[in-house]
Amino acid sequence: MFEKILVANRGEIAVRIIRACKELNIRTVAVYSEADINSMHVQLADEAICIGKAPSSESYLRIDRLISSAEVADVDAIHPGYGFLAENAHFADVCENCNIRFIGPSSQAMNALENKAVSRALAKKAGVPVPPGSDGLIENEQDALATAKRIGYPVMIKAVAGGGGRGMRAAHNDISLVKGFHTARNEAEKAFGNSGVYIEKYIENPHHIEFQILGDNRGNIIHLGERDCSIQRRNQKIVEETPSPLIENKHKDLRKRMGKAAVRLAELAHYTNAGTVEFIVDDHGNFYFLEVNKRIQVEHPITEEVTGIDLIKQQILISMGEPLRISQSDVNIKGHAIECRINAEDPFDDFMPCPGRIDMYYTPGGRGVRVDSHVYAGYTIPPHYDSMIGKLITFGKDRRDAMDKMSRALAEYIIAGIKTTIPFEQAILQDPNFRRGVYSTNFIEQLLGGARRELIEEKA
Repeated sequence: MFEKILVANRGEIAVRIIRACKELNIRTVAVYSEADINSMHVQLADEAICIGKAPSSESYLRIDRLISSAEVADVDAIHPGYGFLAENAHFADVCENCNIRFIGPSSQAMNALENKAVSRALAKKAGVPVPPGSDGLIENEQDALATAKRIGYPVMIKAVAGGGGRGMRAAHNDISLVKGFHTARNEAEKAFGNSGVYIEKYIENPHHIEFQILGDNRGNIIHLGERDCSIQRRNQKIVEETPSPLIENKHKDLRKRMGKAAVRLAELAHYTNAGTVEFIVDDHGNFYFLEVNKRIQVEHPITEEVTGIDLIKQQILISMGEPLRISQSDVNIKGHAIECRINAEDPFDDFMPCPGRIDMYYTPGGRGVRVDSHVYAGYTIPPHYDSMIGKLITFGKDRRDAMDKMSRALAEYIIAGIKTTIPFEQAILQDPNFRRGVYSTNFIEQLLGGARRELIEEKA
């Protein structure tokens, strides 16, 4: 059993990890930047160490400072959460070389799924369908134009080291392709330090569906069902749910087929710990591999709600060398869960981030309502990090029950002093197409462009 874990992250995920550790009777060490001295994760941890100034490049991304903190605090392991260094194979390697367990996949598994282009090749080897596209990196405009001509427009330009929608551009003709190629490369270089991009066929009216996987160090790998993450704005997820309405209503056979494909890919990569295999699905039930997220996901709580499995605890137990005590036949999905990401953004000013002081904070409650957050009344949201300040999760006996609870909970959620995305999410929950479960990744674009914008403004 680990005695002490360092949490190499901030915000709600750091709080979530600390809570799981407390329930396992494991002591925790928080690290924080100067801007996060009053953050909740610092207050909840058993120990806390300042690792630098506010910018993440001078704090949360400093491997040397994280390792020094871990050694000073004499921890057994480091949990990276999501974002920052969670998918950094070098960081995982450094941890292991310093006899500190990295709570996540091995560096070998990360390297096997190093970026989207490498993962795509591995998916082909595993017999998992991939969208038509380039065989490797696109180095220049001529290669980009030749690839687009071969597979046909529209196409999607993607950063190989991408995530969060950065380094992605759709192109419908030669002009937009050339412009998008350079824009995606520049954006990828700034965001990831890697300007590499590849091109694949753009699936029109797509559904973004991902499968949660768990693998131990003995070769046992299972999946815990799917999450539908199609409600996105600029490739950033806003609302997620499980089970997927598309699968439940139209293609029930997909759950078994896609789940098996996810496990096959993970087995070929010798994957360990928690991860997510992401797919794009069209209206006809054809699915294509997208990428593997080699970490815990923001939206992991909805899977916990419908399976009853604590994914953070599973991560820790797997890293301690424990075998999975859950077989695929033990996974029993019950009910329905929905998550809304609560962001400090103004939906009426192009979702401009709204850092600042929270004057009043009241969270909703009641049966089937869960809030994962790190903020409180009097807390000042710093401008240096992601704008997500919490996640609201509801669980019901079926989708309608979960939606009704979410609508009620959003109306109860009070955050005064800053702008948030709550009014926007209230509008989503009342949209007739969302209520019917008929939506794709184009949903937000259509909602913002149509008459339903009036509904959003009424909720403001």
